[in-house]
Amino acid sequence: MKHKLYWQYAASCCLLLFIFLGYIVSFYPEQLTGINNFFTSLVRSDMSDTKNAVFIWITKFGNVATITVITALFSLFLWKMNYFIEAVWFLLNVAAIAGLGNHVIKAFFQVPRPALHHLVTAKNSSFPSGHAMASLLCYGTIILLLPLFIKKKKVYRSLQVILGILILCIGISRIYVGVHYPTDVLAGFALGASWLLASYPIYQKQKVVYAFKKKRKEG
Repeated sequence: MKHKLYWQYAASCCLLLFIFLGYIVSFYPEQLTGINNFFTSLVRSDMSDTKNAVFIWITKFGNVATITVITALFSLFLWKMNYFIEAVWFLLNVAAIAGLGNHVIKAFFQVPRPALHHLVTAKNSSFPSGHAMASLLCYGTIILLLPLFIKKKKVYRSLQVILGILILCIGISRIYVGVHYPTDVLAGFALGASWLLASYPIYQKQKVVYAFKKKRKEG
C-alpha cells in the first residue's frame, strides 16, 4: 500500500502539471510565449543539414507507424511468453490512451502549431504532443516490464536508461523539427506519465489476482 501511494502521488503531480498547462494554454496562452520562444531558440540554434537529418530520424521513433509496429511486436512477444496481463496493460496504454486519448484531447484544445518552418509533416493540433505522450507510454511501459524477462540487473538497467534517453530525445526532436512548442512536449510527457504511474499499481494488483486464480484453478 505504501509503494502504491508513492506511485499515485507521482501520478497526481504529473496530472496537475498537465491541467495547469492546459488551463494556461486555454485562457492565457500569451503567458507561455516567453518560455516557449526561449527553449525553441535553444533547441533550434545552430541548425544544419546534419542535425536536421539526425532529428528527423529520431522523431520517427515516435511516429504512428513506428509505435504501431513496436506495439504489435511487443504485445505478441508478451502473449507468446504467457504475460497476458502485461500484454493487455501495454495495449491499453499505447493503443487506447496514447492513440485514441491523445486525439480526443487535441480536438478539445485545438492549439495551432508553431508558425515555423516544419521539417516534417504534422497534422491535427499542437497541444499536447502526441509523439511525446505515445513515446512515454510505449517505451515507458517497456521500461517497467523489462525486469520480467531480463534477469541481469545491469542489462535491464542499461536498456532502461537507453529507452529513457530515447523518450527525451523524441520530445526534443518535436521542438527541433518545428511542429511543437516546448510546452506541448512537456504536456504530452506529463499526461502520459500520469497514466503510466497511476496504472502501474493497478497492473501489479491484477497480475497477483490473475496468478492466484490461475494457481487455484490448476490446483
